[in-house]
Amino acid sequence: MADDIDRTEITRAKRQVRTEVRQRRAELSTDERAAARSGIAENLRTLVTGRGARSVSCYLPVPGEPDTTGFLEWAAQQGIRVLLPIAREDGLLEWAVAGESELHEGLFGLPEPSGETLSPLAVNDVDLMIIPACSIDETGDRIGWGRGYFDKSLGSMDRRPPVFAVVYDSEFVPEVPTELHDVPVTGVVTQSQVHYFKAAR
Repeated sequence: MADDIDRTEITRAKRQVRTEVRQRRAELSTDERAAARSGIAENLRTLVTGRGARSVSCYLPVPGEPDTTGFLEWAAQQGIRVLLPIAREDGLLEWAVAGESELHEGLFGLPEPSGETLSPLAVNDVDLMIIPACSIDETGDRIGWGRGYFDKSLGSMDRRPPVFAVVYDSEFVPEVPTELHDVPVTGVVTQSQVHYFKAAR
């Protein structure tokens, strides 16, 4: 019974965090979004270059989400292979190579490539993963948006590459509510920094 109460409280706390983050993101001005896009692109370039990565996975942002398109444009110019996620109804992610097809609206209205799909195992071979998040805390714990796609994908991987979540500065916080299935990340990228977590170095 106590476990059920704890889970209910954690679920409620996560829902509250998501509501607050959505509200803050909706209130960002056009100038704030543009500045954040530039800072995120610069810090992702620094991360990828510093790690010598030639193959990465990344996400396509929905409106209001930290914008990775500046980084994706740079990666294409550098010849870096980028895998983009395609949501499946069973909760896992398939992948497609960026730049090989047009984008369309996929499951849940998420932007997705429309070309040849690769299996969920394709992401095992990237040098690092760049994933979205609602909020990240100072230990590397991550809150997503409740659908569990990235947690399921990360949890099913035999060889998990370094994983970096992208959030706005205000979403990198001291502590977030988590459950056992929540997979921590290696580091966080915001518009002002790249931060590695000690336990994940």
